[in-house]
Amino acid sequence: MQQPPIQVTRHAARQAGRLRPLLLVSALALAMVSVGAGAFSLALFTSSADVTTNTFTTGTIVIGTSPTTALISYSDMLPGDSVTAALTVSNTGTGQLRYAMTSASTNADSKALRDQMTLVVKTKDTDTAGCGNWNGTQLFNGALSAAAFGDVTSGAQSGDRPVDSGSSEVLCFRATLPIGTGDAFQSATTTTTFTFAAEQTANN
Repeated sequence: MQQPPIQVTRHAARQAGRLRPLLLVSALALAMVSVGAGAFSLALFTSSADVTTNTFTTGTIVIGTSPTTALISYSDMLPGDSVTAALTVSNTGTGQLRYAMTSASTNADSKALRDQMTLVVKTKDTDTAGCGNWNGTQLFNGALSAAAFGDVTSGAQSGDRPVDSGSSEVLCFRATLPIGTGDAFQSATTTTTFTFAAEQTANN
């Protein structure tokens, strides 16, 4: 048997329209209760602690020489003459260093005495604290104008000299005017500056 169609009266439609806002308000109220319950669930006991006074201080790399001037000089040199002097290289910084030496020699009179003279650099004597026996390890042997050892390039290089913090080492210098030097070098003069460049060894 076929059912008759359901008739929606104006009164029923009016009642349904009134219910919709009530349902919406109820849903919002439930949502707020749910958010409030979540907030209350996060109200836990907590604690924190500070770690203070974390101090960092940098170290130092400090190279020194003694003497600081006029290490090796000779007036009125004649062919065959030589002169020897000792130089102390020290590390007064807080970290280990390595150093290299370079030099620069003048040629104001254009006689090129710097190229004629020779220089030998050695470490201190193996059996004494000085240079009297001249038997240390050779670091350089050549023309005065080319005097150098080690490498000023950053990083460990062949010939670089390491020195611990608070330590020092003695180097022996010997400058010579060769016996075969001719008359062209009479009254010639050159002045040399030795430069010692240091860098840290840690992380380098």
